[in-house]
Amino acid sequence: MTRPRLTQQERTERTRELLLDATIDCLVELGYARTSTNEICRRAGVSRGAQQHHFATKAELMAHAIEHLVTKLLARMSEQPPASLPGPDRVAMGIDLLWQGYSGSLSTAVMELWVAARTDPELRAAMHPIDKALARRTSELFRDMLGDQVTPDQRDLPLWLTVNLIRGLALDAMIGGDPARQDQLLQEWKTIAVKTYGA
Repeated sequence: MTRPRLTQQERTERTRELLLDATIDCLVELGYARTSTNEICRRAGVSRGAQQHHFATKAELMAHAIEHLVTKLLARMSEQPPASLPGPDRVAMGIDLLWQGYSGSLSTAVMELWVAARTDPELRAAMHPIDKALARRTSELFRDMLGDQVTPDQRDLPLWLTVNLIRGLALDAMIGGDPARQDQLLQEWKTIAVKTYGA
């Protein structure tokens, strides 16, 4: 039985997805300095011409790859139903979901790009709106998780305390820090956050 042929739009979306996934893989495995558009195209199985048709510059490709990864991670985080949980469990689950989202591939790829962006104005300009969108969408998701658990003016504080702790823990993990210590620090913050915001 023959499979139905993809439409032009489906082929376009598939090519973009292959390029974006390959970019994330390269950033995580090779780092920014060793990631080339040729290697991305090789891993994606597409031509350089196809890559340039979708993403005119390397910086544009990198920034969109982060947006692509964030979209997938936030969609996965949104599948969780924390609103039905009691307050303390909801706060703890929100922190766990942020840890799952902000550690791993996202953390590694974003860290690679922001370090590179410090001295690359084109990459910094491409990354800035993506980073702002990530912050806004994460904030909206976390607010939905907490619901009426805290007052509106309190919701951003536990979010950014958590995000910045997690970024530090993710960096510690990248440079070979002790996983047991990372877990202990995360658990300690969850205890404090549940007492403060989950009552």
